Amino acid sequence: MKSTSYYPVIMTDDVGGTAAFYVEHLGFEALFSADWYVHLQSGESEHVTLAILDGSHDTIPESGRGKVSGLILNFEVEDVDSVYARLKAAGLPIRQDLRDEDFGQRHFITADPNGVLIDVITPIMPSPEFAALYDTSALPT
Repeated sequence: MKSTSYYPVIMTDDVGGTAAFYVEHLGFEALFSADWYVHLQSGESEHVTLAILDGSHDTIPESGRGKVSGLILNFEVEDVDSVYARLKAAGLPIRQDLRDEDFGQRHFITADPNGVLIDVITPIMPSPEFAALYDTSALPT
């Protein structure tokens, strides 16, 4: 299978409110907007897209309808500290404070209105024990 695109779709009962959250706080722009579906693209990268879908819409098989749960969206950014300060000042819930991880991330976790966890990450050099697990071309410079 040759994929030409990939993006997560968040099923929710509040399409407008969820889309507004990603636009206001994470810099997305709407490429398509309907009352049941919004397709978003990052204002900074055309390769970062996300969709919001009414979880009860009839395009979804009845057995799969509902709201999203158990999902974490990872966003790699150049300066996690500035994003942390901005989102914390905006009153977003901080589920995990900013911290460095031995496996090579400086990150924090917040959440969207549906409870979807948003992990904002800047790659850092991992500890020697974790660095040994990486393909060396994947290590930050």
